[in-house]
Amino acid sequence: MRELSDRSLGWLRYLHRKAHTPDDWSRDGQPNPHWDDRSDPPMASWHRFDLVDSSYAMGLMAHRTPAWTEPYVAILDQLIDRHTGWWSAADWLTQFGDDPDRSSYPDVYRKLIPPQLWGRYDVPGWTANGTEPWGVQIDPVAADGMLFYKGFFLVLLGIRSMIDNAPNADDRWNRPFDMIRDRDNTFTWTHSEIAEHLCQQWLATPIGCH
Repeated sequence: MRELSDRSLGWLRYLHRKAHTPDDWSRDGQPNPHWDDRSDPPMASWHRFDLVDSSYAMGLMAHRTPAWTEPYVAILDQLIDRHTGWWSAADWLTQFGDDPDRSSYPDVYRKLIPPQLWGRYDVPGWTANGTEPWGVQIDPVAADGMLFYKGFFLVLLGIRSMIDNAPNADDRWNRPFDMIRDRDNTFTWTHSEIAEHLCQQWLATPIGCH
C-alpha cells in the first residue's frame, strides 16, 4: 500500500516546483505571484502566510515517508530562506502608526472592531509599527510587537528540525543567518536565539508581549 495518496503526492510535486521556482524576496525584488498575498484579509493576506501554511504538509508527510527526508528539507530550506527576506515582514516594515484608511474600512471589518470605536480603531492585521510608547522598531524579531511573525517563523524552523533530526543532521538554521537584508537594516539571528528571545518576552510580560 502506498504511504501517500495520489492527492498528497500531487501536492508534494506542486510544492517542490513552487519552492524551487526562483524569485526575489528582497526589498528591491518581488515574490513570484504564485505566493498568495490575497486570501483572508485583513490578517493573513501576506506572502509569508502561504510559506508557513505550506510547511504543515511537510511535517505530516515526513511521518509517513521518513526516507524522503532530503526532498522535504530541501523544500523547507527554500521556504525558510524566503522568510528571512524583506517581503516576509513587509507589513511591519511599511505600516507605521495608525492606519490612515481606518475611517473607510469595508463593512465586513465591523465584526473585527468594537462598535463604539468604528472609524477610530485599527483593524487586526495592521501592525502599527512605531506606536507609542514603543516607537519604530525595524527588526521584526527583536520588536516588542510582531509576536505572530516570530511565532510562525519558529513553527517553520521547528518543522524542519523535527524532520531532519539525525545526529549528523545539518542544523544550518542554528548558525547565524541574516534577516531583512535591507542595507543597514540587516539583523542576525539563529533558530535558538529567536526561541529564547520570544521566551524572554513572555516571561517579562505574562499578559502578552504585545
